[in-house]
Amino acid sequence: MRPYGPGVDADFVHTDRVTLAFWLVEEGTPVPPHSHENEQIVNVLEGELEFTIDGVTEVLGPGCVAVVPSGAEHSGRALSDCRIIDTFQPRQTQFALPGHSGQGKGSA
Repeated sequence: MRPYGPGVDADFVHTDRVTLAFWLVEEGTPVPPHSHENEQIVNVLEGELEFTIDGVTEVLGPGCVAVVPSGAEHSGRALSDCRIIDTFQPRQTQFALPGHSGQGKGSA
C-alpha cells in the first residue's frame, strides 16, 4: 500500500477490462461527491463507511457490498478506519501511483 491522498493509502491492479482498488481509509476521511462512466462495486472488509449513491445514504460495515451504476453520483465518509476493495469496469485508468504501474499482483 502506498499513500494516495490525505487519510488514504491504496494499491491498484489493472487488467485490460477491470481495475481492483485496495483502500485503507482513516476514520473521518471524506470521499467528495463524484461520478464516472465505470460501474463500481464497493466491498467493505473492515470498519464502517457512510456511503451515498444518488442521494441515498447507508452505513456499510464488514461484508457489506454496494453497487454504483455508471454515471451515478456517489460520496462517502469513513466512520472508522476502513479497509475496502472496489472493483471498476471498465478499467479505471485514472488510478495510478507514482512509480507503480499497477499491473499484475497487488500488495494489499
